[in-house]
Amino acid sequence: MSEPVLIEICVDSVASAIAAERGGAARVELCSALAEGGVTPSAGMIEAVRSKISIGLQVIIRPRPGDFCYEPEEFEIMGKDIVDAKSRGADGVVLGILDPNGNVDVRRTRELVVLAHPMKVTFHRAFDMTGDLFRALDDVCTIGADRVLTSGGEQNCLRGAETITRLVEAAGGRITVMAGRGIDESNAASVIERTGVTEIHVGMSTHVASPMVYRNARVAMGKAEGGEYQRTQVLEENVRKLQRAVCLVKTG
Repeated sequence: MSEPVLIEICVDSVASAIAAERGGAARVELCSALAEGGVTPSAGMIEAVRSKISIGLQVIIRPRPGDFCYEPEEFEIMGKDIVDAKSRGADGVVLGILDPNGNVDVRRTRELVVLAHPMKVTFHRAFDMTGDLFRALDDVCTIGADRVLTSGGEQNCLRGAETITRLVEAAGGRITVMAGRGIDESNAASVIERTGVTEIHVGMSTHVASPMVYRNARVAMGKAEGGEYQRTQVLEENVRKLQRAVCLVKTG
């Protein structure tokens, strides 16, 4: 019997998590610093989101932006963040470690998977930065992760659709292959039908108005000028549009 495709929304705030649930998502991935690809959110944020939603909560475990080859101190931080996420009610964690040659760091990643149990583990798009996706897939299966997030080694899932299809076939039910990057309500059905994935990961942040009336245009706190007066948020109506777009697509 076929089942509906699971939608996971990437969020960085309580408001976005609530909107994702109300819009019909089955799970959220909670991050901070989405402009940097996402890093581990604060303990307070994890706790606040967990208290407001009942759907699945995945927490990214990434101690800094940049590459995925971590120093011993960073690896230690990742372990502590996993324990903390578990204690605050997360259902799973999202992580990935590579070695300098672009391979999955099997030994250290396996240690984190064991530490995370019984939470589910997603190996994130560090996977797409490996030198051989199919060898990496076997490695991720070996370490005991539950799913792998991928755009097929390309900038988005449309470009990587053929490779994602092959990864789903190569996985052979050993692990869930979740497609993510560049998916929205206009192309979700096509990505699902072309690849055969049963889960999709979507970032749906939209710019919303800042409530600030007074604005000091002379000062920028971040790299982007004017960023202090920009907010992004997942909107419930956009999640609903995505949910409607995929609800008739069944896989089995």
